[in-house]
Amino acid sequence: MRLGVNIDHVATVRQARRTFEPSPVFAALIAQQAGADQITLHLREDRRHIQDRDLELIRELVKIPVNLEMAPTEEMRSIALRVRPDRVTLVPERREEITTEGGLDVVSLKDRLKEFVKPLKEASIEISLFVDPVEDQIKASAEVGADAVEIHTGTYANLWNDHRFQEAEEELRNIEKAGRLARDLGLRVYAGHGLTYHNVKGILKLSHIIEELNIGHSIVANAVIFGFERAVREMLALIKGGRT
Repeated sequence: MRLGVNIDHVATVRQARRTFEPSPVFAALIAQQAGADQITLHLREDRRHIQDRDLELIRELVKIPVNLEMAPTEEMRSIALRVRPDRVTLVPERREEITTEGGLDVVSLKDRLKEFVKPLKEASIEISLFVDPVEDQIKASAEVGADAVEIHTGTYANLWNDHRFQEAEEELRNIEKAGRLARDLGLRVYAGHGLTYHNVKGILKLSHIIEELNIGHSIVANAVIFGFERAVREMLALIKGGRT
């Protein structure tokens, strides 16, 4: 599996004081140095953490792939076409949420998304859709023209964190089923949301299907105590060591 390091919450700490530190750009460079396979960042409409300039500098300075998470809006598409990240991951977004609460409803947005992604694909930007592990959402993602899906692991993570391990295993089976369907439809399969150094071990059982994990909060939280490079390296050790 590959590891995409999400640096959003480095910017969250900075924005708490509206200052210049800590720098998500420096964090991205350290993650790259530590061996991360990708940098992931979410430019939200309300700019609550990552700012436009962060994205621009990361795209300019980072040599590993850059994955831009964004809502499917005209403003964000214009930014993506200007900055040209390696990948755009379309996610749902509500201003009142603390973090993304679930997958994109591709089924209800299918016609709109078909048109929305065309200019991005023409610009050779990979298109991934952040979706729940639901058959209809996976099928709709293929119909829209996505290159990949990122399966929402938040439900699994919450069940595991609450020590509801049997239910967590059931959700893992849902994720595996959704991943197999996505692969059969020609989509690449990624996963993320709520993963930690502890609960990621369950997801590693699906390394034969899932090729990449995007993890942010847990890495940043551990970086506060142990340093960013060590936090990234320890997550990498878990993921690469868990590969079968």
